[in-house]
Amino acid sequence: MKYVRFETETLPRYGRLEGNDVLELDGPPFASSAPTGRRFSLDRVRLLAPVCPTKIVCLGLNYRDHAREFGQALPEEPCLFLKPETAVIGPGDTIRCPEMSQRVDYEAELAIVIARTARNVAAADAAAHILGYTCLNDVTARDLQRKDGQWTRAKGFDTFCPIGPWITDEIAPDAAPIELRLNGEVRQRSNTSEFVFATAQALSFISRIMTLRPGDVIATGTPAGVGPIKPGDIVEVRIEGIGVLSNPVG
Repeated sequence: MKYVRFETETLPRYGRLEGNDVLELDGPPFASSAPTGRRFSLDRVRLLAPVCPTKIVCLGLNYRDHAREFGQALPEEPCLFLKPETAVIGPGDTIRCPEMSQRVDYEAELAIVIARTARNVAAADAAAHILGYTCLNDVTARDLQRKDGQWTRAKGFDTFCPIGPWITDEIAPDAAPIELRLNGEVRQRSNTSEFVFATAQALSFISRIMTLRPGDVIATGTPAGVGPIKPGDIVEVRIEGIGVLSNPVG
C-alpha cells in the first residue's frame, strides 16, 4: 500500500495511491479509515507531507559509513534528538535558509511512520506498530549545531523537515538503497544495511523513553556525504521502493 495526504480545491485529505489515481480515504490511514469512493488523478492534486506528526524523533550517527566519515566511534545506544512538527513540509515545498545561519546542510533519511500507540514495545513486536516508510530530509544549520553544542536550534527551523512523497509498506527497510541528489548530482549514496541500529531496534528503544503516537515519525539517520545547500538548489532524497522527495531551496 502507498498512502498520501493531498489537497485539491478544498481541505487536505488522505488517500491511497493506486497506479496514477488517488483513492480518497475518510480519515488518516492509521485510523481504520475507509475509501469514500472518490478518485483523483495524481497529476491533478497537490501532494502534502503524508503525515502530521506530534513529534519527529531522530537518530544521530546511525550509519556506519557516516561514523567513519567523521572518524567517530559507533554509539553504544541510539543517539536521539527531536524536531518540532512546525519544521514539517511536503514534496515541492521550499526549504528556507534562515538569516542567522551561514551553512545549511542536507541529510537524506529513511523515516518510519507509526501506525498505533507504541510504549515499551519489544523489538520483535515493532513491525505491528509501523504503518510504513517514507523519505525525509533532516535539514541542519551546521554552523549553529557546532556553535550551540546541542541540536535544537540547528535542526528546528521551520521547513527543516521535508517528508514524502508518500508512505509505503512495500520495502525492506533495513536493506534499502538510499541517495541524495543536489541539482541532479549524487552527493549521498548508501544502503540502510549500514544502520547501526535497525528499524525495530530504534522503535523499541524510543518507545521505552517516550510514547509514540499514531502518525509520529522516526528519522533513522543519514549516511556519509552530507553537505551544504543554498538558495536556488534542488534537493532530492531517493529511496528505492519509495520514490523521490524533491524540494527547492530558497
